[in-house]
Amino acid sequence: MPVTRDITATYRGPGRVMQRLLQMGQREDRALAILMAACVVVFIAQMPRLAREAHLTGQELNMLLGGTLLAWVIIAPLIFYLLAALSHLIARMLGGKGDWFGARLALFWALLASSPLILLHGLVAGFVGPGPALDIVGLLWLLVFGWFWASGLRQAERAPA
Repeated sequence: MPVTRDITATYRGPGRVMQRLLQMGQREDRALAILMAACVVVFIAQMPRLAREAHLTGQELNMLLGGTLLAWVIIAPLIFYLLAALSHLIARMLGGKGDWFGARLALFWALLASSPLILLHGLVAGFVGPGPALDIVGLLWLLVFGWFWASGLRQAERAPA
């Protein structure tokens, strides 16, 4: 199934999509591609906010973009790998039976699947600016991301069939 269909299907049933992704087998290249795509989308979502900030403060836009690119495409993936490992260790302490790959895939997929809301957040930050609308969209993204991650991790930590 194409990634865009999987993303929309995740909004209807995140556990089912995660089960299908796990059944495709352990392919670290696929997990890394999902993570990198998500990080690139988050970087793109930051562009309207950075353009607004550069315009309002007189800062150089290219410097802001370069720093954000470094943060999201180089540093953030490393942090997400650590966060996935931590989530797997916690799940193990709570009785999880899954593996490291499943925990990584659950986190990486949750980030990519919630990317439409990240893009909306970026647009609101760029065109509307700080305020209640930005806070509401940010909270909505956080709730959806948490739902996708928890559902995916629950599916990944189930006993292997």
